[in-house]
Amino acid sequence: MRAERERSRVTGMAKLTFNGGIHPYDGKDLSKDKPIKAVLPKGDLVYPLSQHIGAPAKPIVEKGDHVLTGQKIAEAGGFVSAPIYATVSGTVKAIEPRRVVTGDSVMSIIVENDGLYEEVKYSERKPLEEMTREEIIECVKEAGIVGMGGAGFPTFIKLSPKEPEKIDYVIANCAECEPYLTSDYRRMLEEPEKLVGGLKVSLKLFENARGILAVEDNKPDCIEKLKELVKDEPRISVKELKTKYPQGAERQIIYATTGRAINSSMLPADAGCVVNNVDTVVAIYHAVIEGKPLMNRIVTVTGDAIANPQNFIVRIGTNYHELVEEAGGFKQEPVKIVSGGPMMGFALFGLDVPTTKTASALLCLTEDEVSRMEPSACINCGRCVEVCPGRVVPKLLAVAAANGDEETFLAHDGMECCECGCCSFVCPAKRHLTQNIKSMRKLLLAKKKK
Repeated sequence: MRAERERSRVTGMAKLTFNGGIHPYDGKDLSKDKPIKAVLPKGDLVYPLSQHIGAPAKPIVEKGDHVLTGQKIAEAGGFVSAPIYATVSGTVKAIEPRRVVTGDSVMSIIVENDGLYEEVKYSERKPLEEMTREEIIECVKEAGIVGMGGAGFPTFIKLSPKEPEKIDYVIANCAECEPYLTSDYRRMLEEPEKLVGGLKVSLKLFENARGILAVEDNKPDCIEKLKELVKDEPRISVKELKTKYPQGAERQIIYATTGRAINSSMLPADAGCVVNNVDTVVAIYHAVIEGKPLMNRIVTVTGDAIANPQNFIVRIGTNYHELVEEAGGFKQEPVKIVSGGPMMGFALFGLDVPTTKTASALLCLTEDEVSRMEPSACINCGRCVEVCPGRVVPKLLAVAAANGDEETFLAHDGMECCECGCCSFVCPAKRHLTQNIKSMRKLLLAKKKK
């Protein structure tokens, strides 16, 4: 009840939201009106074996093998893992380490594209109403679906909580709060039936749950379409969220839509919720209804350095160079290139890296505002505390992290940080708050794992 009262205080009679957050320039006008365009890769396809949280996939092909589009080329390497499928037909050229967006060198399968795009024959599926819970989960598992909003957690595990009868809400995260990204927006606008279909598949697993399509209110056209589609679906509703970053973060979207709060020691299932990103929900639809594995995703290629910002449906493994070419190349040489959005993406040193299951965007900017900033002493203004959605004190955590003080970091709830970047964004002293906190969290999580 306390959480509900606090939520009512925050939201009033307006749109649903959460405490904290910021309103950065969203940059969505560059690409939001560009329909999804299919891209056929021209060069080799590179499939990193680590495209998800958990154990790397294990190759089941060898150099010289001929593969078809939709053929499994790597199987799950453990329980928390996911298989990988070829997205073109061609010949396995090598299995060797290749660079990925994080800068790491990851063992990868390289397929030489023959340009024929010959495809396997997919197995027919039974009607959804005739499928058992176990059959649906096996379809999702075998399809290699992972969280496509960035986390990369194998989806079948999310859909298999210990007590499925205690799941009250299945939430489709349609917020897309990260600046510049419009891939989910175009998916909702152009293929809303698949999104609703994927949510209905998920609801089949949870008899007591209601489905929520959670959309920020800067997408009124999507809200209208989705409401029309679900008007006769008693178990599904559309909830309008206040446009604010990071509205699409898992903890924040759960709180905004249900009033339930979770912390770093909890899973969404502990609060009776399951949350999946738009592209993930659509992938569930493709797997269970159409029998197709995860082979492509929508990628926004945007930024003021791009000649013609676009939303592409991309075959996983396609090189980023090719996407830039499809978007008309650079109209001005970029100073900063980011895989993902500006708040939580990875800065790239070059474009010779492959797209993966979690690749949502390629952002190319003509200015690097962050590198020009000179950090100065904290002025104790409290702005970082005001905007923090985790309700911690970022300045204290950042100092503890910089000093390697794990005890103080944990005492001030450092693990509750969601690494959204709000504190760094508003800091007038331009201090690297998020970066310091993120480094310490990474260290502590690694120690806990050991």
